[in-house]
Amino acid sequence: MRSNGSSLSTIVNMPKRDESVMDNNENRLLIERNYKRDEQGGMFFVHVFGGTGKTFLWSILGADIRSRGDIVLNVASSCIAALLMEGGRTTHSRFSIPIHVNEYTTCSIDVNSHLADLIREARLIIWDEAPMMNKYCFETLDRSLRDIMRKGMGSGFWRKGFGFGGGDFRQILPVVPKAGRVGK
Repeated sequence: MRSNGSSLSTIVNMPKRDESVMDNNENRLLIERNYKRDEQGGMFFVHVFGGTGKTFLWSILGADIRSRGDIVLNVASSCIAALLMEGGRTTHSRFSIPIHVNEYTTCSIDVNSHLADLIREARLIIWDEAPMMNKYCFETLDRSLRDIMRKGMGSGFWRKGFGFGGGDFRQILPVVPKAGRVGK
């Protein structure tokens, strides 16, 4: 645009990034309180309506942590959401979660693999659209994290920094088991 003598400021009604999620004091405290230089890990869930800037929040939080030389893994429950995140991948792809999960499944991650090392080194794992996953996916990953993190760093989700998001439950359709297209 500049080479043609124009700029974005000349466009009338140019949409601007909605930064309302950053204006929320709870979200600001979340960043300031939970992810300074402590090694405790922890979990949080960002619950906001769709379109209020969760992806922006994730990118700011990730950039802050990466600026200190730490590792952030961005994952999402859907491929579309993963594409919007820096270095994002689906949770099934990143953590080798099986497609069919139950109360006994584990991820196929060797504790001596490069992926296990990456997970151990990660300061924060951001999981967008978390409510869209089956509870067994979380339990499967938790069992695997217990194996991976066993080497002196504690266990499971609680010793790794996890940020879950996707809070607009109005966007999740109800599932009626064994129902047809019309329902029962």
